[in-house]
Amino acid sequence: MPTAIAVTSADLVLPPTDQHTPTAAVLPPPDAQPLDAALAHLQVLVEQYGHVIALYPASVPAAHIRRLHTVRALLESDRIALVPLDLPPLGVAVLVRQLRLLSVCDFGPGVLATAARLLAHYIHAGAVLNSVARLDRVPVTLKAHAKSWVPGSQFAVLANPETRLTRLGAQSERPLPGPDFATRLVVARGQLATDWVTGTLAPAWRVQGVDEAPLPAGSAAWWGTAKLVEFAAYLPDLPVLHQLVSSVRRETCSWCGIELLGDRCGFCSAPLAPPQQAAPRAYGRAMAALPPGTPMRHAS
Repeated sequence: MPTAIAVTSADLVLPPTDQHTPTAAVLPPPDAQPLDAALAHLQVLVEQYGHVIALYPASVPAAHIRRLHTVRALLESDRIALVPLDLPPLGVAVLVRQLRLLSVCDFGPGVLATAARLLAHYIHAGAVLNSVARLDRVPVTLKAHAKSWVPGSQFAVLANPETRLTRLGAQSERPLPGPDFATRLVVARGQLATDWVTGTLAPAWRVQGVDEAPLPAGSAAWWGTAKLVEFAAYLPDLPVLHQLVSSVRRETCSWCGIELLGDRCGFCSAPLAPPQQAAPRAYGRAMAALPPGTPMRHAS
């Protein structure tokens, strides 16, 4: 049974790449769903799929994030992972689709939840903007702020895996650093008329293809303007994604016992304990599992 993948808005659910790609559940904000309905919805997902991984942009309103944590706490379930992502909204949607692909593979829920941080490093996410005056998620120089007031100015911005900003058409224009591996590009158009992404960036990055997607509702707030074209280059092939996740060493959470990647559990948020701390906890769990009255032998 695949692990359920959940998101905070329907526009973070990109079309599937094939007929086997599962969809994602949507966990609405508090003003769109009463608390009792949210509890019932998530409870059904846990009972149906066993584990739920809820991914959301770090820019989601605080009230929505509190709702997610409240529902998880009220259900008292250790089978719900809440995973914040620092990617722009379109980058989040791309990563969500990658996890949807991987959810039908032989990975446990703990590996899937912690694979999100790994996969984020391979997503090149950015946008073309008409102004950077209100952009606060990427470093902006005073000169760039001033140029934002010049009519017709456009800026290409890379937010992940590194930050870079360049003014299009300027003598000092620098190319955005792209991936050194094969990717596909998804483009979401806002209220800005430009073909720079498909006409210049895509050939420079040597992408395998370009797909169009609706602009996520949170993109304008994330980038500080509605006059933008957002883009994200990503690894599209399931075999490559599977190999990438499989190549990372797996650990066992010393608190809840689930398998994971990296140094922190995606479900209980416990950090990976050093070996000298993990051993006593494992011993304690083993002792608790013994039938009452089991004789103990101590080494002398």
